[in-house]
Amino acid sequence: MSLEERLDDLEELIEEHILDELCEDCSLKRERNELTLTVPRDRLLDVMTVLRRKAALGFDQCTDVCGVDYSAWKRSEWEVANAPNTGFSRGAERDEPLQPAPESRFAVVYHLLSISNNWRLRVKTFLDDDFPAVDSVVGLWKSADWFEREAFDLFGILFKGHPDLRRILTDYGFVGHPFRKDFPLVGQVEMRYDEELGRVVYEPVSIEPRVNTPRVVRDDCRYNPDGIEPPAREEAADG
Repeated sequence: MSLEERLDDLEELIEEHILDELCEDCSLKRERNELTLTVPRDRLLDVMTVLRRKAALGFDQCTDVCGVDYSAWKRSEWEVANAPNTGFSRGAERDEPLQPAPESRFAVVYHLLSISNNWRLRVKTFLDDDFPAVDSVVGLWKSADWFEREAFDLFGILFKGHPDLRRILTDYGFVGHPFRKDFPLVGQVEMRYDEELGRVVYEPVSIEPRVNTPRVVRDDCRYNPDGIEPPAREEAADG
């Protein structure tokens, strides 16, 4: 069975068991040979239970859970409008930067795998800016345990019902969540070992925040508008 045929079958099953029977507010999108199911946060656990326990769907593995902060989506400090050629552009182009509503600033993205049926599914749910919280899926997939702790640590997303929701990457007493777009690039504190005190101490950051701009290649014909290679430089005559 080809990939297209498997996706057709999976799409029909999701429409039958989820969109028609369980959650009319869910939406399914097919793009680049991938299916993405967007679910309201209050229906996530119900939908995930069907995906996990319905034999026809058979998603027996949760391979990844990650957070997303859409507050600065497709906006960048890398400005190249005055560059002398067209060799560089922004990583993401958009007529107007996306301004997410407060109730959809954050998202949690789940990647599910069915070994028996040999298909994959991406599930996405949007969360509130002030209180980003959603039900934990650890009861369905044990592998989500550390994934959800990572999303909590880096984005501040709360997973209700998680058996041990605590930081997993940052230090004890760390302030803030470093993957949020409003977290300063240089951090909030710096640490060093104090020989007199005999321990590590934390102090305010002493460096200025800055953004690196890539150098523009000017002597490469690939970046000239007419595609003509510039003339070779004349070597200085011997004295």
